[in-house]
Amino acid sequence: MRIPIVAGNWKMNKCTGDGAELAVAIARGLPAGTQGEVVVCPPAPALSAVAAALAGSRVALGAQNMHWEASGAYTGEMSAEMLKDVGCRYVILGHSERRQYFGETDEGVNRKAMAALAAGLVPIVCVGETLEQRESDQTAAVITTQVRGSLAGIAADELRKLVVAYEPVWAIGTGRTASPAQAQEVHALIRGLLAGISDAETAAAVRLQYGGSVKADNAAELFGQPDIDGGLIGGAALTAESFLAIVQAAG
Repeated sequence: MRIPIVAGNWKMNKCTGDGAELAVAIARGLPAGTQGEVVVCPPAPALSAVAAALAGSRVALGAQNMHWEASGAYTGEMSAEMLKDVGCRYVILGHSERRQYFGETDEGVNRKAMAALAAGLVPIVCVGETLEQRESDQTAAVITTQVRGSLAGIAADELRKLVVAYEPVWAIGTGRTASPAQAQEVHALIRGLLAGISDAETAAAVRLQYGGSVKADNAAELFGQPDIDGGLIGGAALTAESFLAIVQAAG
């Protein structure tokens, strides 16, 4: 049985003070009996404060990006060991905003994923198509290229440790959400691709998240699909009430 996972991507929101306050509210408000994993991913300057706020709770800490090298002349970057040192267990890699605005490629995401796994971090590897690609029936081709490229060369035992998040670019921050059937179709494709690059047993063990305008009123139906194991949440992760309602929907 795959354990559900809901992660909040705060993006470029929250400083140390209000970030810590939000983290405390989420940790204290976590519904009793929550079976899944819960993660919050604040911006880098707030990582230490949020880590302290989450100490002793069931909520894990994640980062929004990292570099593949362990150290060196990479101004503005963070290594896997730096993230671990501040208390991170997870790291988001290849988010569509990183691909769109900062030129990240499947090759780069692949190098980051390998470095994260080697350091003991859990990568949340993001894939997703644009509206133009979906409307021109390129969704399957785009997802296939991104999954194969981003996960190339990762052994089956390592694949089982990571998370793949399907985030259709046209649904991120737009208020538009893939229907449960649309989301399930792509998640099933991803699981099939994982089986092709590893084996069916490994593919069945990898957790797949959906992201893209997930809210409390649509989360349960999305998460109820057979291949969707939780969500990577953006805007709705910025208040404890909305985020916790989504966590509850995941079980």
